[in-house]
Amino acid sequence: MVVIGVYGGFSGGIQMSYPLLDVFLTMTWFFLWVLWIYLLIRVIADIFRSRDLGGWGKAGWLGFVIILPFLGVFGYLIARGGDMADREGRQAQEYSSLHGQQDSRADTLAKLADLHDRGAISDADYQRSKDKVLSGTGA
Repeated sequence: MVVIGVYGGFSGGIQMSYPLLDVFLTMTWFFLWVLWIYLLIRVIADIFRSRDLGGWGKAGWLGFVIILPFLGVFGYLIARGGDMADREGRQAQEYSSLHGQQDSRADTLAKLADLHDRGAISDADYQRSKDKVLSGTGA
């Protein structure tokens, strides 16, 4: 047995015990509850992300998920779960195209120096490109 706490001070206190198996089961149920909340949030986000559902379709699925959560989430995963990864990937591609990663000036200068060192670009091209990068007008 694991003693969780002693109430009433040092003399004459009441000991509360909580068996180790109960601790394990409580942790398991808590983990499953957190996992359920995560899954519920992912399904609701996918309902709103989906472009092939109209307004009434989104409202229907959302109502189904809110009114009968277990049945609604598992029904949604069975009916539309296969495309959830595709919708998320499409959204990630759109985000990266809008907010694409651009090389920093230091990265661009390092690439230019490497090209110059390998002889791929001439001294004049290297200087012209370096001036463009440092002035902020591009490479």
